[in-house]
Amino acid sequence: MTNQTMHSLSVIIPNYNGRHLLEAYLPSVITALQQSGSVYEIIIVDDCSKDGSITFLEEHYPGILLQANPENKGFSYTCNKGIAIARYELCLLLNSDVKLDPDYFSHQFAYFDKDDTFGVMGRIMSADGSRIEDAARILFYQGCRLKANRFYYSTAPGDDQVYTAYLSGANALISTKKLRELGGFDEIYSPFSSEDSDLSTRAWLLGWKCYYEHRSVCYHQVSGSTKTQIKSDFIKKIYYRNRFVFHRIHLEGFRAFIWPFYLLLLEVLPKLLSGNFWVLESYTDYLKLGDAVKSSKSLFKSMKQKYHSNLRISDIMNTINMSISSKSIKRL
Repeated sequence: MTNQTMHSLSVIIPNYNGRHLLEAYLPSVITALQQSGSVYEIIIVDDCSKDGSITFLEEHYPGILLQANPENKGFSYTCNKGIAIARYELCLLLNSDVKLDPDYFSHQFAYFDKDDTFGVMGRIMSADGSRIEDAARILFYQGCRLKANRFYYSTAPGDDQVYTAYLSGANALISTKKLRELGGFDEIYSPFSSEDSDLSTRAWLLGWKCYYEHRSVCYHQVSGSTKTQIKSDFIKKIYYRNRFVFHRIHLEGFRAFIWPFYLLLLEVLPKLLSGNFWVLESYTDYLKLGDAVKSSKSLFKSMKQKYHSNLRISDIMNTINMSISSKSIKRL
């Protein structure tokens, strides 16, 4: 382990019908925590599973703090329930379908020696280790859409810290204090999707930094926790509804002004014409969230005022791009 300040850890794992995933991957989490040398706790919030997850955990992991939702509430609510009871300095938000390397934490604590660090995520590999699924992300505009699907990492040896546009909700080590200050995930995105990009965007706009650590490696069983359990059209409907919401909250200036027209003419209608009729439900559900969107925007505006922040989306882009210009990187 590198020389660095030790930090206490609360690991928060949302679970929905993931007994087989917990059985396969929870041992790796415990091994990594023990190897970190930190004081830690594991909090698993069960989102009304029907597969015996709770019984399994009670029998095999009695030391874990187990919370159970009385009804299925979705990812944001479930994570927020864990965040609310976390006792320690840092929260690791972790999907149940993620396996950690034994030395996963060994390069991450140093990031939190900086007062403006919000969080850091590690390299997410496919389950078989054959490819990188997620790395540092660059933020950019494509028309009116905010995109962060260009990946990169530093090829420099040692502690070359790089920014990322957002931290993956599957694997993110975050300051508990800052996470609570933001109110955790915005539950407007329930049941899932876009809540992690929204959380990181809000953190950046308050002046807090999000980092990527390439030497911290974990392995992700693709679709292990959600997509195998829900019909694909339902997933697409929720995904697009939430992307529409995300843009309505975060677009600024001229793009915000033309967004309603852009959305209808260039996002919704082309999908309808190509036979993707599920998008109509995405759009109508999005419109129904108008008051909730206004509330989210108002709450965050107040928070920016509290922190005396005038930062804009373009400032996030400039910070990441300027940092990259001085580094040796590999783009994916």
